[in-house]
Amino acid sequence: MEAFLASPIPMLVLMGLVFYFLLIRPQQKRMKEHKEMVEGLKRGDEVVTQGGLIGKVAKVADEEVTVELADGVKVRVVRQTIASVRGRPEPKPANDAKSD
Repeated sequence: MEAFLASPIPMLVLMGLVFYFLLIRPQQKRMKEHKEMVEGLKRGDEVVTQGGLIGKVAKVADEEVTVELADGVKVRVVRQTIASVRGRPEPKPANDAKSD
């Protein structure tokens, strides 16, 4: 039994498991989350592109998103280049129970 544990095969299996759980699996999770975020883009979301531009989504198409950077300044970007969505606007309730 000791000879088997000292052989390189169990060490290779152990190293493979470590690589899977520390590198491969977290990367796959991040990729899945990014894909869901990009698919969930909608008009009005504030986004940051991979180039560092911050703006609001003006139009969503199949593979492109039109981002308004400033008043009258719109840029078309590829969906996959959206790095993050910042502070999605929360919808307000139709009938507010509180009176101001």
